[in-house]
Amino acid sequence: MKYLYIALGLVCLALGAVGAVLPLLPATPFLLGTCFFFAKGSDRLNRWFLSTKLYQKNFKSFREQRAMTWRTKIGIMVTVTLTMSIGFIMMHEVLIGRIVLGCVWLFHVYYFIFRIRTLDAE
Repeated sequence: MKYLYIALGLVCLALGAVGAVLPLLPATPFLLGTCFFFAKGSDRLNRWFLSTKLYQKNFKSFREQRAMTWRTKIGIMVTVTLTMSIGFIMMHEVLIGRIVLGCVWLFHVYYFIFRIRTLDAE
């Protein structure tokens, strides 16, 4: 099982790194998956990932304090909005799909603005 967790962590890390550059692929869920799988699979890889600039910048405050800076929140919301807008556009003839996607997007925005505490910029 340990090797499966490590392999899944590496796949998530690769997808998250690509997602950090491409706006079509959201990086956040993959990087959170990397945290989870490395924590289960390898102490050494977990320590390495927790020390990376990518983790420090985007996830450290959330993991420790359940809070994010406005910059991090907006970055995540913009990425998710761009990704979801592609699906919204592609469903031009599926009204129910657009309604569901719109509701999911609204919940996402609500959650990040009102449910996750905001830290002052450091």
